[in-house]
Parts: sequence; C-alpha cells; structure tokens
Amino acid sequence: MNKPVDIESAQQLRVIKIGNSHGVILTKAMLAKLDVAPGDAIDVVIKPDGLFVRKHDAGFAEQMAAARDVMLRRRDALRELAK
Repeated sequence: MNKPVDIESAQQLRVIKIGNSHGVILTKAMLAKLDVAPGDAIDVVIKPDGLFVRKHDAGFAEQMAAARDVMLRRRDALRELAK
C-alpha cells in the first residue's frame, strides 16, 4: 500500500526558467540524501500522484533495456505464458 506522506518533511521548491526549459534547484541536503553530486545522473519517475527522484543506477538501466528487448522479440511467447 502507499505510505502516507510526511507533510512536515516536505519542502517547497520554486520552478525557475533555465534557457528554454524549466527546473528546480535541489538543496545541499537533498543532494546528500540522494547521494548525488553536481554532474551525476538521476532518474525521475512520473507517477499519478507526483514525481519520484532517485540516483541513476546504470546496472538497473541496462537490465531494463535487456528486458524490454526480450519483451519485444518474444511478445507471442510471453503472451502464451501469461495465459
């Protein structure tokens, strides 16, 4: 089940214009909590109730790319297995 949101730990950020795009500035504490430094990659997952931000995991990204490739090539076999 979904965990309740801890309202007291929520922090408000402002959306700013960066060139032709928009962004938010993460505080030092947020970067430390994510264990990232300037220049590191992060993953942003869009969910129905908001965004989820985490440190990029290259190994996981490679595994997901391989899984997507298998799902595309073996679509019929996977459909039969699902029955």
